[in-house]
Amino acid sequence: MLSETLLVAALAGASAVAAPTPKPPLQFTADGKFHISVFNDIHFGESESSPISHLLPVGDVSITNLPHADAEGQGPLWDIKTAKLMGTIMDAENPQLVVLNGDLISGDQYKGADIIDHVDKIVKPIVARRLPWASTYGNHDSNYNLSRDQMFKREKTYNGSYTGRMVEGNKAGVTNYYLPVYAGGDACDATRSDNHCVPELLLWFFDSRGGKYYRTHSRQPNWVDTSVVDWYKDTNAKLTEQFGKVVPSIAFVHIPIHAAAILEKQGPGGHLDLAKHPGINDDVINGQGAGWTKDGRGAAKKTYGENDVAFMQALVDTKGLVGLFYGHDHGNTWCYRWNGKVEGLSVESPGLHLCYGQHTGYGGYGNWIRGGRQIAVTRQDLKSMTLKTHTRLETGEVVGAVTLNSTFNDDVYEKVPDRKTMLPLAGQKARSAAAVAKPIAGTVLTAVGSVVIFILL
Repeated sequence: MLSETLLVAALAGASAVAAPTPKPPLQFTADGKFHISVFNDIHFGESESSPISHLLPVGDVSITNLPHADAEGQGPLWDIKTAKLMGTIMDAENPQLVVLNGDLISGDQYKGADIIDHVDKIVKPIVARRLPWASTYGNHDSNYNLSRDQMFKREKTYNGSYTGRMVEGNKAGVTNYYLPVYAGGDACDATRSDNHCVPELLLWFFDSRGGKYYRTHSRQPNWVDTSVVDWYKDTNAKLTEQFGKVVPSIAFVHIPIHAAAILEKQGPGGHLDLAKHPGINDDVINGQGAGWTKDGRGAAKKTYGENDVAFMQALVDTKGLVGLFYGHDHGNTWCYRWNGKVEGLSVESPGLHLCYGQHTGYGGYGNWIRGGRQIAVTRQDLKSMTLKTHTRLETGEVVGAVTLNSTFNDDVYEKVPDRKTMLPLAGQKARSAAAVAKPIAGTVLTAVGSVVIFILL
């Protein structure tokens, strides 16, 4: 656990790159471990009048008989349930850092003047456990009634918030920054104000923007801006020179890069092989640049303007970058090792791992079982640029445990069951699954507490 005293994790040298906001430094445990719990697509602030049918993925015929059409939404109830499951997962995983990886608030849903207060509700279970956290913002975190700047300002009222802003400008978005993670124990005392330690790990955070600009109805571009890409390349080069070596790194962004949509088609029959890339693969991929032309004009959703090519190129050119983690497409939870030249991509990767998270919130579309991706980093694994990752579900189960290394894409793992959960409708007591919905061909129904789980066969 971090010290209560705020100390400066300063980078040495007069010409050093500006360090992140002064905080107690992030550190590996004494036995060389650093665990990250990732929650994405949290979607607090769904309107109480929203139909509960928004939980259903478009075109999912397997659950169309559920009695949802006339039910009113339960936004506050969903938020309570989401906060509880976040707490349950953190208690089970005991992370050193929590990452809130975009779409914290449903800015297009909540119209109240107190919309920023949802930040307090989201971080409450994290603050209660005295854990640090770092955020990226997603497309739903910008809307006529929701300001990224105000979200950031509210976050920074908490000592536990490591969320940063290192790139200014209206086009950059907000959450573009990095965080160093130092060795723990006696390896180096990174708590000293004259700290000359070299980090064991760098965490990069990028703002993929999207949504609408605050107090306007104008669309905001949905990719990492070139000004951020330039900052990233320049900063990473300076850090490498300053530290005298390549420091292994991990990156986080909300909207997936376009490569994900191409790689998803590389398996047998043009679809992902879920034995080698365990997870759910139900959702259409809407990556960065989707719905925009190359010259930055809004277009049909299926249009792709190659607006994230510069970002993709910067990522694959970064030596030591092990993985990129994102969310956005609620019905996808798989990982893929992007290696070599792939038809349909102008960018060639040396082996960057790409991973979806798990839809965490009861708000937002779709009713895939909720949870959070876990990233288990060790100093030993980083020597071979390896990460271990799994998903902790709201039921407490662990699924999709994989090792991201040079043989990922070839290794075979246990498949992840495709399950869905729903809360009972307003005014109903928790009942058996059979009482909530009629059995549907191709499903198994069960109940865990007040949650109904659908297992697709």
